[in-house]
Amino acid sequence: MTHSTLRFVLVAVLIGAAAVFLQAHSRGEVFPPRLALQTFPQQLGDWQGVGDRELDPDELAVLRPTDYLERFYQDEKGSEPAVALFIAYFASQRTGQTAHSPQNCLPGAGFSPVENSRVTLTLPGHSPFPANRYVVTKAGANSIVLYWYWAHDRGVASEYWAKYYLVSDSLRMNRSDGSLVRLWSQMYPGETAAAAEQRLLPLAARIIPLLDDYIPR
Repeated sequence: MTHSTLRFVLVAVLIGAAAVFLQAHSRGEVFPPRLALQTFPQQLGDWQGVGDRELDPDELAVLRPTDYLERFYQDEKGSEPAVALFIAYFASQRTGQTAHSPQNCLPGAGFSPVENSRVTLTLPGHSPFPANRYVVTKAGANSIVLYWYWAHDRGVASEYWAKYYLVSDSLRMNRSDGSLVRLWSQMYPGETAAAAEQRLLPLAARIIPLLDDYIPR
């Protein structure tokens, strides 16, 4: 069995076990108040929102989020590629709605993986947390994707840890809400993933302090 196959099997087993556990402990959930993601600020420091994208019905049928936002931000000089911010929020993950890894869905959209690694995001006002740095290509153009799972002011990169905390938070807090946060941008020809990541970090630093209003801690 290959490493990727083993990883897929382990994730599938873990997701199944978490779903069974959560349904077995389905006492009334707590749903804290939160702001709708469509009210996320258009202006983030030097970054300005330049357009939102609605998911098509097929995408919504697969993802099934409670709320979501996909918005393109452009730096004020307009000298850098736009960055797409995507947030999918799930108020309850006890009935099958859960965050999907971009590594599972992007190949189906015609993107081929080029590079996959873990990075630590050290941003002002928050303790460091791990994220996934994923480089994909389509029609000869590379793009960088930074993504992480976010719940209760905690970011994790691993699907395994996301499921662990899902069960743990359900026991401690009677909550199973959570989200996926993703930043995406095209890369310059020949640009390294590390260099492209540095272009995304200023926007990430603006996003993190705001998340508690939309994804309650």
